[in-house]
Amino acid sequence: MAGLNRREFLISSGAALAAAGMPTLARAQGESAAPKRGGTLNVLINPEPPVLVSIFQTTGPALAASSKVLEGLLAYDFDLRPQPQLATAWTVSPDGLKYTFTLRQNVKWHDGQPFSSEDVAFSIDLLKSVHPRGRSTFANVTRVSTPDARTAVIELSKPAPYLLKALSAGESPIVPKHLYASGDPLSNPHNNAPIGTGPYRFKSWTRGANIVYERNPDYWAPGKPYIDTLIFKVIPDAAARSAAFETGALDLGGENPVPLTDLPRLMQLPQLAVETRGYRFLEPLSEVDFNLDHPILKDLRVRQAIAHAINPQVVQRTIAYGYADLSPTPITPASPYHDAKLAPYAFDIQTAEKLLDAAGYPRKDGGVRFSLTHDYLPYGDLYQRQADYVKSALSKIGIDVTVRSQDLPAFLKRVYADRQFDFTSIGVNTLFDPSVGVQRLYWSRNIRPGVPFSNAPHYSNPEVDRLLEAASVETDESKRVVLYQQFQQIVYRDLPILNLVAPRMVTLANRRVHNHTVSAQGLEGNLADVYLSA
Repeated sequence: MAGLNRREFLISSGAALAAAGMPTLARAQGESAAPKRGGTLNVLINPEPPVLVSIFQTTGPALAASSKVLEGLLAYDFDLRPQPQLATAWTVSPDGLKYTFTLRQNVKWHDGQPFSSEDVAFSIDLLKSVHPRGRSTFANVTRVSTPDARTAVIELSKPAPYLLKALSAGESPIVPKHLYASGDPLSNPHNNAPIGTGPYRFKSWTRGANIVYERNPDYWAPGKPYIDTLIFKVIPDAAARSAAFETGALDLGGENPVPLTDLPRLMQLPQLAVETRGYRFLEPLSEVDFNLDHPILKDLRVRQAIAHAINPQVVQRTIAYGYADLSPTPITPASPYHDAKLAPYAFDIQTAEKLLDAAGYPRKDGGVRFSLTHDYLPYGDLYQRQADYVKSALSKIGIDVTVRSQDLPAFLKRVYADRQFDFTSIGVNTLFDPSVGVQRLYWSRNIRPGVPFSNAPHYSNPEVDRLLEAASVETDESKRVVLYQQFQQIVYRDLPILNLVAPRMVTLANRRVHNHTVSAQGLEGNLADVYLSA
């Protein structure tokens, strides 16, 4: 599988499953029956999101929860072509400095207030100031003008060639100005009890158990959504998640909802099927982030030694069970900007030992050079497994590693707010364009304490900043490729982050669930088209 790019994998995995007699959802959803109304859909959400609004939060669970209630200006088909959502039409000026959106009429917030262009202008400004990626996504936005209630015009100081791909519900949600204009948006009570324009209305959140949404009877799309109740279930235990799919307690789950070792067994059950589409918007990446303020890890030789002691093929084949591509750069192989000339750091214990000796960390009594604590993102089991492997791998070069576990809010606070960490196994979504998904991780202006999935290492390199900023406004695709390749070559050498693999995600669903994956956003779409058969 290592040689497959993402598109080839989607084709080959579906073919392999079909050849093995396992149903795929592409086949299971192929019938053209009219949607059936009613019923309750039970969807896995793992881990439990810190908040239910993604205006300042980019964890996968928060995006999934938010996008059912809040909407974006646009949605995207499987080829990332923009489709109408809150905007019905859009034009871009020839110089790329003005984006004019015609907004949908007769849309209301769930509290009955009318939606207007003022909400759009307010939300774009808010995203620019508080969203982890919004600082770079909307960096060139000078203002959003509102000539009338149905028109919003985003005005830029420089071109933003990625902008039309960045306006989905999860990525750039539109929030109600009348509920967010006063007070601190990060502590707004509606972050935990959202009010939006989407197909589902918030009903309740029982911490540690479930989030319940109900059908919005006043949704702007007549007849949608089809189901009456959407329940996100919180099931931290991996074995319990597999059992829930087996018994029917769960209908649907994305981003590898069960341990990959369980997937072949579950796929033999006639009521279950797998879907491999719906991840084009995300492009996930598994990596090790170093705290460059740490007195030991700030030494490049130490980081290089760690890189040489970790075998990325073990991560690919054993940790990810082959459901991953090697990705030694922050721009994954599925991207046209990926630099294929850069190979993973060679697995070389002797080189690692020499680097640590040269850095002034000889082995002491017992063979230990120094000790570190390794935190991991509590999201599925991949990062915990990776952390355990890192501990084992580094013990061979005399680094004593303690693996520390915690829930998601505690992890995010430790790494991004308190910075009480040494290094961490973590996953990020590199998304549809490096300006949005990658720049935030390496740009010195995105060192933002308390903001999740920003520049955790505190990496600062003026040349990297220059390349990222130039690429973000370059409209010539060939020149963008060169700029991003130069960027990759520098961060590959500087090693603030050790990039390992690009995981391949799958969605598991009961075959009675139809039309859940209809766009590039997959389960982070609004699920307005989902219906249940008997």
